[in-house]
Amino acid sequence: MPSFHVRVLTERMQLPVVDETNVDAFLSPGPDSGEVDHTMLFFTGDPAQRGETNDVAVILPEILQTFQGRLRCAIVSRQAEDRLKPRFHVVVMPSLVVSRREDVLGVLPKVRDWSEYMDKIGEWLMDGVPPMPQRAGPRVEINFAGKEIEA
Repeated sequence: MPSFHVRVLTERMQLPVVDETNVDAFLSPGPDSGEVDHTMLFFTGDPAQRGETNDVAVILPEILQTFQGRLRCAIVSRQAEDRLKPRFHVVVMPSLVVSRREDVLGVLPKVRDWSEYMDKIGEWLMDGVPPMPQRAGPRVEINFAGKEIEA
């Protein structure tokens, strides 16, 4: 269940909730939609386990107001987060992901200093910013072998 602060984003601010079935439509609206290409996805994590989720949820409206008209935002469904994290380079939650259509431009994990939000997001919204490189996947596989422990 989302926290009060996350519910405010979806109910009062009417930010959409996306999952693997509708995230592509959110990222790349039709050519006649009039929507901007830059988006922000909010990966909340479990607010009960991650206190910073509520902090980011409180800061997010201020970020959106600062970049009004240049950035659209959606909340990633809690049930879809684990499946979408690799695609959007999310390792730590909560995280804000900025993209230009389907290209991820940057990720801001946890709570940051206000100036860092302004600097990084402002930079990522500039024309010609290259997307983050795709991850190559794990380079080392670790297998555990050992004696079975009796209880």
